[in-house]
Amino acid sequence: MHPVQSKEWGEFRAKAGNKVSWVKDLLVVWSRIPKTPWYFGTLLKSRIPTKEDIKRLRDEAIKIGGVGIRIEPEVIKGSRFKTDFVALREQGSGLVRGRRFFTPKTFWLDLTKSEEELLAAMHPKARYNLRLAEKHGVIVEEDNSDAAFEKFWTLTDQTAKRQGFYAHDKRYFELMWETLKTKIAHLFVAKYQGEILAAWIIFKYDNKIYYPYGASSDQHRELQAPSLMLWKTAIGGKSHGCKVYDLWGVEEGKGFTDFKAKFGPKTVEFVGTYDLIIHPPLYWAFRIMEWIRWQILGRARHMRGI
Repeated sequence: MHPVQSKEWGEFRAKAGNKVSWVKDLLVVWSRIPKTPWYFGTLLKSRIPTKEDIKRLRDEAIKIGGVGIRIEPEVIKGSRFKTDFVALREQGSGLVRGRRFFTPKTFWLDLTKSEEELLAAMHPKARYNLRLAEKHGVIVEEDNSDAAFEKFWTLTDQTAKRQGFYAHDKRYFELMWETLKTKIAHLFVAKYQGEILAAWIIFKYDNKIYYPYGASSDQHRELQAPSLMLWKTAIGGKSHGCKVYDLWGVEEGKGFTDFKAKFGPKTVEFVGTYDLIIHPPLYWAFRIMEWIRWQILGRARHMRGI
C-alpha cells in the first residue's frame, strides 16, 4: 500500500480541511469545488477498484455531494489492468479518462541489490558527484527537530521561487509533518561546515521508501549535496529492510528527472487516471473549470520565463 492510502494520510487531509471517506480499504479525499456546495474526490495510489467498489464509491459520492471521483491506481500498466479495470469501463460504469494527478511514470531504485551493484548501475557522473560531496566533508543525517523543519520550509520556498514551480504553502507542510512525523515521514539534511545545503522529507512505508519533497540551497552547489543525499537515504532505507526506493515521478526534460535518472533506477509506468462520473452536467462543468485553471497557471509560468 502507498503512503497516500494510509490512515495517517487520511488524518492529515482531514486536518487540512478535506472530507475523508473510507470505502472498504480505499481512502477517498474530497475537496470542495470553490463557491459551490459540491465536492470532487480523489482515490490515489490504491489497488484497482472492483465492480462492487465502484458501486460503493458511487453511493458514497452521492452521500457527500460529489460530482466525480478521480481514480489513479498504484498498479503497473499491463494485462491485469486490461482484464480488471478496462472491463469496468466497457460495462458502462461511468469511467472516463481523467487529468493525471501524479506523473504516469516514476523511477524505482531496486534496494535488494548490493551497494556495489547499485554503484555500478549509476551514471559515472553520479558516482563522481557523491564521492566529491563526501571528499569535501558533506554529511547527511536524519534530523526531525523543529529547527530542521523550519530550514526545510525556508529551502522549499527558496527553491520554488528559484526554479519557478508551485509548492504547497507552509501550513500544508506543517500539518503533514505534525501528523506523519517519525511514523511515516522522516527529515534528512545534508550539511557542510554546519550549514544545511539540502533538506528532504522521506516517507518510509511497508517495504518502500519514497522521496516526495526535497529542496536545496543555492549556496555551495558545486559540492553536490543532493547527490550524496539520494545515495545515503537509499542505503539507509536498504539497511532498514526496504526493497524499493520510489523517486516520486518522471517528467521528461526536467532537471530533477535527469538528476534521478543518473542513479540507475527502473522506469515504471502506471495504468493511468480515470474519473468516475457521478453527476454528468456538474462533472463536465468542473472539467472545463479545471482546464481553464491549468491554462492560467501554465500561462503564468510562461510569462515568468519558466
